Amino acid sequence: MKFLKVTFPSTYKDQIIALVTEANPVDWSLDTGYGRYEQAMDIIVEPKEGQALVDALQTAFSACPDWRINIMPLEASLPVPERIEKARLEQVEKEKAKEKSSSNGALREELVQKVNKDIVFDVNFIVLTILSAIVATIGLNSDSVTIVIAAMVIAPLLGPILAFGLGTALGDTDLMARAAKTGLFGFLIGFATALMITLVMPVNLVSQELLDRTTIGPAIVILALASGAAAALSLTTGLSSALVGVMVAVALLPPSAAAALFLGAGEYQQAQKSAILLGLNVVSVLLAAQLVFAWKGIRPRIFSDRARARKAMRVNVVLWSAVLAALLFFGMRLL
Repeated sequence: MKFLKVTFPSTYKDQIIALVTEANPVDWSLDTGYGRYEQAMDIIVEPKEGQALVDALQTAFSACPDWRINIMPLEASLPVPERIEKARLEQVEKEKAKEKSSSNGALREELVQKVNKDIVFDVNFIVLTILSAIVATIGLNSDSVTIVIAAMVIAPLLGPILAFGLGTALGDTDLMARAAKTGLFGFLIGFATALMITLVMPVNLVSQELLDRTTIGPAIVILALASGAAAALSLTTGLSSALVGVMVAVALLPPSAAAALFLGAGEYQQAQKSAILLGLNVVSVLLAAQLVFAWKGIRPRIFSDRARARKAMRVNVVLWSAVLAALLFFGMRLL
């Protein structure tokens, strides 16, 4: 369940009560406001009902400059409403038979807030990127899979990928631009860090971990697609994204560091293979994430924006699919 705390001017009282009553939430109560707000309302909703009510409230407040909606997860509410308990029992039976619904309890606003925190291009992001690139470069060069995995644990690459995919689903060009900027700078910083390491450390060109990052084929694309899909699902279902972040980093961080190592060693063809592998993985992860967001029904609140978002989604899917096919074609020709 979700707990909504809504504060607003008293002139909106009757309108908000009508909207909340029509939404038929689990429970609600009205109180006098506090601070600069005149009215306050506490609302308890089921996850699947929350988005429609939040949309209706935002629409009602569209001409009001002084309002706020706070959305918080609710662990429990006692006594348990009869319809909640009935719904829970029905859900248990459905899950035992077959999972038929693809909807989830994450609100659109929650998803946006989550990804916004992960695309802040600040000192922490830069330092984590540099550190992960250093560890990955050493791991590849020393042929140590353990060190490579350690690098993927700290790599902050998941956030920008998911944010770009979510921005596409919502038609939010500002979110897409910020995600693209953070992701691009992250890859450039990581690549530059690995390239500088080659100036002080000889490149081990027989390292199997390094050579593995020149292998291109359909299996690599399938791995990256699975990584992107898992990442998007981890966001929309509210599950921990730590392990999924490592899964995505498998596809993104090592090929980037490998391309820098080969370039520093003067192995330009090998560097090209690693760069194409990186491109394949990035496009595959983005494509899979966007398709999952579309499948989960993530879309803009305002109806007029939905057509633009659908168009942007179609254009991106076609574009990324074409780029993916082209990269796979050129990559296979280099083998």
